[in-house]
Amino acid sequence: MKKYIPGEFENKWAKKWKEVGLFSPDLDKAKKPFYSLMMFPYPSAEGMHVGNMYAFTGSDVYSRFKRLQGFDVFEPIGLDGFGIHGENYAMKINEHPMEVSKRTEKHFYEQFLMVGNAFDWQRIVDTYKPNYYKWTQWAFLQLYKKGLAYRKKAEVNWCPLCMTVLADEQVVSGECERCASMVGKKELEQWFFKITDYAEKLLSNIDSLDWSEIIKVAQRNWIGKSEGASIKFEIVIARSEETRQSNKKEIASPAKLDRNDSDYLEVFTTRPDTVFGATFLVVSPEHPFVNVILNSFQDLGIPKQVRDDIEEYVEKSKKKSELERKSSYAKASKDKGKTGLPDEVLTKSGVFTGSYAKNPLTGEDIPIWVADYVLMGYGTGAIMAVPAHDDRDLEFAKKYNLEIKPVIARIRQMPETRQSNKEEIASPAELDRNDNVEVYEGDGVLINSGEFNGLSSDRAKESITKYLEEHQLGKKQVQYHLRDWLISRQRYWGPPIPIIYCDKCGLVPVPEKDLPVELPYIKDFKPTGTGVGPLASDSDFINTICPQCGGKAKRETDVSDNFFDSSLYFFRYLTTDFADRFFDDSRTKKWLPVDMYIGGAEHAVLHLLYSRFITMAFKDMGFIDFEEPFKQFRAHGLIIKDGAKMSKSKGNIIVPDKYIKEWGADVFRAYLMFMGPFTGGGDFQDDGLNGVYRFLNRIWNLVLNFKEAEASLEENRMLHKTIQKAGLDYENLHYNTVISGLMELLNFLSKQTTVSKETIKAILIMLSPVAPFMTEELWSVIAIRQLPEKQSRSEIATSPASPDPRDDNNRQSWSIHQQPWPKYDPKYLEEEEIIIVVSVDGKVRDNLVIQKDMVDNRKDIENLVMASSKVQKFVAGKEIVKNIYIPGKIFNIVTESK
Repeated sequence: MKKYIPGEFENKWAKKWKEVGLFSPDLDKAKKPFYSLMMFPYPSAEGMHVGNMYAFTGSDVYSRFKRLQGFDVFEPIGLDGFGIHGENYAMKINEHPMEVSKRTEKHFYEQFLMVGNAFDWQRIVDTYKPNYYKWTQWAFLQLYKKGLAYRKKAEVNWCPLCMTVLADEQVVSGECERCASMVGKKELEQWFFKITDYAEKLLSNIDSLDWSEIIKVAQRNWIGKSEGASIKFEIVIARSEETRQSNKKEIASPAKLDRNDSDYLEVFTTRPDTVFGATFLVVSPEHPFVNVILNSFQDLGIPKQVRDDIEEYVEKSKKKSELERKSSYAKASKDKGKTGLPDEVLTKSGVFTGSYAKNPLTGEDIPIWVADYVLMGYGTGAIMAVPAHDDRDLEFAKKYNLEIKPVIARIRQMPETRQSNKEEIASPAELDRNDNVEVYEGDGVLINSGEFNGLSSDRAKESITKYLEEHQLGKKQVQYHLRDWLISRQRYWGPPIPIIYCDKCGLVPVPEKDLPVELPYIKDFKPTGTGVGPLASDSDFINTICPQCGGKAKRETDVSDNFFDSSLYFFRYLTTDFADRFFDDSRTKKWLPVDMYIGGAEHAVLHLLYSRFITMAFKDMGFIDFEEPFKQFRAHGLIIKDGAKMSKSKGNIIVPDKYIKEWGADVFRAYLMFMGPFTGGGDFQDDGLNGVYRFLNRIWNLVLNFKEAEASLEENRMLHKTIQKAGLDYENLHYNTVISGLMELLNFLSKQTTVSKETIKAILIMLSPVAPFMTEELWSVIAIRQLPEKQSRSEIATSPASPDPRDDNNRQSWSIHQQPWPKYDPKYLEEEEIIIVVSVDGKVRDNLVIQKDMVDNRKDIENLVMASSKVQKFVAGKEIVKNIYIPGKIFNIVTESK
């Protein structure tokens, strides 16, 4: 008997599948298109680790299952090769990224072939090749023409190690998501995409998405919709407290106000019901108002010492990371210690500006402070502080002895001894005003709020906002946490941004006919850290001709974010055979949106959000007729090693090549899928591979040695139950239970003396998504058993080149991967035995197992019930009043004492 030695046939089938284009559907003629996609990898090292293999194997298993269901599955592959990951790796090994990419590309694709993924090798997309990034640049130009791409000077996230700017989404807990360096700030001219124009649509569509809930929650939180009011506080600046009190500006009544916006500080709040309790304002160190004071303090009558204190504080703030500043805004002292930062960093600090603002509803002058816990990038960069109803403001107020004024009284239930179902309002006098005061942040009833006293918080929000609007002091407003997407990168390894700067014509987009703007080979490609990209050092690249006036001009030297490349790659797979267009209307309508997309949850607010934005923008431009890119998205789980997260420092990174060489790709694939549900991940342990090998070896031996006979009733029952369950489990990505179900079926068959050929074929088809090589080899053996002896096995192995495997009429052909998914017969799913619950006076006393054909034979069932010793124990000495029988479910005996 031939032994199961994977190395003898796996490479043979991998080559053959690729040669004949077995998994390359005809994109134009496909009748049942199904676009199945896994996030393409970025080759930041010499090859894939086991985490990559796990994700791609799980996605491939699903694709193979859908192909067996009769779909024309399109499963393409490519490399997300541009970007900082790849460039940093090239710098680490002291090689040029262009050279490294050639080597890593070769190895990545060898690994994919090795593990048996059913990719369409005729439609590869690599983001670092000009025939792809031509379309990245084309997409940039479309966004620019639409007004969705713009350039401005802005304070941006700066990674000191990567020496480039980062989008907000690439900063995680204040650190660079790539290298974990603490991120700082820098002011630079940068390119942005106006993703905020789509904030509401991005948010409102989430509920209808068939995506993993963890991704939907992350996107909702990141978009961060807040509904409230924008309120204007008139700035009042005086030379001293004494002169401020004696020489107050005469403020016109609200109805007569007609001032410039520069006379006001504007704040956004979700709690306009608390504005009467605003006792001070806080602005960020970057707020324009601070510069006004620093530059014009003498004209404003602000003492020089105050000005110097402000300047010193601003300089100190610049040295803090955003993480430190955000952490100091944490929910007061109770949350300190949870960030990993020292308490002195988390303590709120600030400095008085020597100026005041007039509370628009109380008319009182309240002090304006500068504090670095307020960030310019969020809201207006200024907040109204209500210390009685916000614990962060309360902590600040206590530290600097600022007024605490309660304006919301909690509503509480009266004690039952007084009057039930009544409510009372906590009296202001009951609110502790000393250092032990506890903030109340909930809703309630307004107090100390003038004409709005007695209103509930909800009604007060509406009424106060309406009052502010009527008196031009504010307006209802919706605000989002989401910020525009910063796409400039001062690095080398990326697509040059297709913009030209001309002294005469200004900013000029590169004409589409001149795309791509190719990335030149630069020997010294390392980032400079100056805020200018390495391309600025290449005079041949930077110096060009203005396409409008023909005069001398210069090119943009920044490259675009690699997440821009990946936000549109799934469109390009469909048109790789067209050099003249990005979209093909017929294919777009047939294949898009993507039917199933699988990837990592870590990309929730990066790639996945950006892809949604780009798709919506393309729809608005008229290129497509849908606005969501992926019908389904499922986040795969993560792999750990022996209970610990894999990392190079721990030395537990798993390189899959050696395992595949030792055990075979099918064993490796099956083990990865057997560790747990695909969405949950698992713990990789070397000794687990042996058990999976034994399972596949038993399948191998069964197929090569089975004694054929017609299936018994029990065999059919086991088989058809397995078919039904496997289909459901594959659809739900529960590959581990597919394998365990096949193990149970195998255990059953191993006790039988004969097995039907149909059962063997069904087992192989059900196993084929997980173990494609072995099942293909065994399928060819089954084919030989059905042929005349004169046709050799070698003929079977080489014969399929002539019929096109993509032809719908050829589904019943040589490969197991072109076979139909086996159908289960419902009659074999029916149980032959039924359990009847037996109760006496409503209490369960026994369970009666009967044959299905006895269900309607009440007399026989009654005799069996009464013969039960468990029942007799509870009816002895009692009179049976009646028996109640619900066929197939319950038999209840009603008794009474004699």
